[in-house]
Amino acid sequence: MLRVTRSGVALRWRKLRTLLVWGQQQKHAGFSGLSTPPPPAILVPHLFQSGTASCWKIDGRAVAQDIKDVIAKRVIQLRDQVGAVPGLAVVQVGHHKASDLYSRSKQLACDEVGIASFAAYLPATTPEDEVLELVNVLNADDRVHGILVQLPMPPHIQLDRVLRAVSLDKDVDGLHPINLGRLVLRGLHPTFIPCTPLGCLEILRRSRVQIENKHAVVIGCSNVVGLPTALLLQNATVTVIHEHTPNPAEATKRADIVVSATGVAQLVRGHWLKKGAVVLDVGTSAVQDTAADGGYRLIGDVCFEEAEFVASAITPVPGGVGPVTVAMVLSNTLQSALRFFGIATDTSDNSFTTDSHLILRCK
Repeated sequence: MLRVTRSGVALRWRKLRTLLVWGQQQKHAGFSGLSTPPPPAILVPHLFQSGTASCWKIDGRAVAQDIKDVIAKRVIQLRDQVGAVPGLAVVQVGHHKASDLYSRSKQLACDEVGIASFAAYLPATTPEDEVLELVNVLNADDRVHGILVQLPMPPHIQLDRVLRAVSLDKDVDGLHPINLGRLVLRGLHPTFIPCTPLGCLEILRRSRVQIENKHAVVIGCSNVVGLPTALLLQNATVTVIHEHTPNPAEATKRADIVVSATGVAQLVRGHWLKKGAVVLDVGTSAVQDTAADGGYRLIGDVCFEEAEFVASAITPVPGGVGPVTVAMVLSNTLQSALRFFGIATDTSDNSFTTDSHLILRCK
């Protein structure tokens, strides 16, 4: 029986009803990495089937790959320097189609860049105290530098208690109340930024989209995406739209930048958008499609077929914000490991940055 010791106490993982799977370090022989910032070609021209309509389809997979290439190089450097690699643990309670897919994508991404992957899958009936006990074990494990609690969680578990249990130094998803609080207060920088909002800013940065003096609309006000994104865009004039907003289409039509994160399929139609707007579609919904693998396909909050004739740039679903979000999880995990080993962050390679919020937030 697998036993893990923390502070002299043996914890029986059979009691926790889970198997903690420790990932193996991957070797990346012959990797050269990036030495210069990515070219504007990250934005892939997308011409449409009729008329003269055209916009840029933002290739999130290409953005994420460039980021992962740099991370892989830095992981090798860390391994050579201290004999260890960063470690990311994902805690998931119960099964949810989107969560299962997201967790799997994180594990594959860890393998790709050489980050050790730690996964704990617990039944939906797992008591809250056992989830908290698992988080505490991961907090104490020096092989783990990032802990990510996969959402949603079963209703009998108080999410706030679980998020507060994660060590601030390992909260790579940036959802600990103290990290979110530091994001709100000017002059107090959080240890980590929530990964999806950070990914949105990274996409805007690479797309050379001007934030200052623009009008941005964020659709959705969740603690995970909507509110942190609005906070990070404070150099623009920001409007947050939610379920109680009267006439959301009218409010959205004034925006130069639109970020939608509601999970409501095709909520945002073409007539909602200002001509030339930049649209980041964060929401994902699974719809039945017998012709697709698994019998379903993913679509976004934005009706792409309409928005492409109005927007100047847009992220598709899938292949847009999602892959960059995963890359930001890896980036935050790497930064956590560097801090743990007392190694200064190398800023000479600016092909990606996790400090975008310092540039874009109001001074």
